[in-house]
Amino acid sequence: MQRRQILLYSLLFLIGCTSGVNSKDKLAVTRLNKLKLAITDVSGIEDLNRDYENFRRALEQVLEIPVEFFPVDNPTAAAPALLSRKVDMVFAGPSEYLILNSRAKAVPVIAVNRVNYHSIIVVRADSNIKSVNQLKGKTVAMRKVGSTSGHIFPTKLLIDAGLDPNTDVKIAMLDDKGVIALKNGKVDAWATASDRYKQILASEGLSEQDFSILVTGNLLPNDLFVVSSQISSSLIETWRSQMMKNQDKLIQSLITSPANEKYKGSKMLPANDKDYDVIREVYQKIGQGNYL
Repeated sequence: MQRRQILLYSLLFLIGCTSGVNSKDKLAVTRLNKLKLAITDVSGIEDLNRDYENFRRALEQVLEIPVEFFPVDNPTAAAPALLSRKVDMVFAGPSEYLILNSRAKAVPVIAVNRVNYHSIIVVRADSNIKSVNQLKGKTVAMRKVGSTSGHIFPTKLLIDAGLDPNTDVKIAMLDDKGVIALKNGKVDAWATASDRYKQILASEGLSEQDFSILVTGNLLPNDLFVVSSQISSSLIETWRSQMMKNQDKLIQSLITSPANEKYKGSKMLPANDKDYDVIREVYQKIGQGNYL
């Protein structure tokens, strides 16, 4: 009798464990009929079609599922879209990833490195400014709030030089027009990404001889593909495996657009959340920790 009771209790325990697992799995999406994809730094369906259509088609083939673009107005808008399952996957920069991770519990699938992805601060060739700490009391043009290479890491370069970006330096968000402001003497320095520097100069008809790179930062964290936290871990792992196996095809489809030349020579790598702690630290130091 005692033995039968032990067996019965063991059976009930196993059933309870199994029921708990099944209940949890029922809350996760294990299969999709269509994958909705957003790109954080591209707004508007026309730009998505122009710059990412070849990639969309390649991703369809690799994941063996129809892929549909979902335009977002800004990186922050991708977070509620993930939470509401209006979008399933987002291709995001490092800073945008932190927003998606903190606000929507976005799950990293795979990272994409950029071989020449540094923040640089540039001055005019005839400038008397020869070091970053000499920017105290000066105006620095940056790209836009939250930009990894055009705001967060240039801010880190200021902090590393002993400057308080909130009080020691005036920051002007001028997008890619910062170089024109620098040329015309309206700002004292300009921060941008090293892999965009020559491209921006060429687009404005400017010469590298007119400028001097004051400082080059360390290699920046990777871009990321993230997905909704409502998608099952097994499906995420399947996608991760398929993307890794077919990374050459995916990268080649990306760089067919001139806008994505920054991914030439890129590789897909496992994503490591700790790589982005340096960005979290900058947000904390500039008093914007709550933003994340």
